[in-house]
Amino acid sequence: MQKELLTEMLVQNQLTNSFSFGKITNENLYKRLNEQTASVGFIYRHIGETMNLFGYFFGIPSEVPNTTMGQQDTGQDFDLETSQSYVAKGYEMLKKLVEETTDEDWLTEIDTPFFGKVSKVRLFSHVLFHNSHHAGQISLILSKS
Repeated sequence: MQKELLTEMLVQNQLTNSFSFGKITNENLYKRLNEQTASVGFIYRHIGETMNLFGYFFGIPSEVPNTTMGQQDTGQDFDLETSQSYVAKGYEMLKKLVEETTDEDWLTEIDTPFFGKVSKVRLFSHVLFHNSHHAGQISLILSKS
């Protein structure tokens, strides 16, 4: 039952966030809520990079570079298709993780620089929350422009 629950959570996260992600275009990548906030393109790239880079904690190395974590949005040019591929790749990695992780292994603790030692399932849930948090930021920006 655990795999089914985690799969349902992942599918719902992907669906809910798709309402925001589906509105991103090349024309609105540079839009910001205000001068101090990150742009749609930066936030979207950050989501894709973060999902993939969090794979390291689950023993899944990634070829996706970090260009956003711990960085400021200085107007970098983020190609929409690349960001879309990173997000898709991140969701595929999470799906594979759910399919291949045993029920017992979800409670295995892993050491993170952000939260200290946490179970795999807690880190998994954080990734989903992180996606939704930033998807909400994108929705807000796009609703104000």
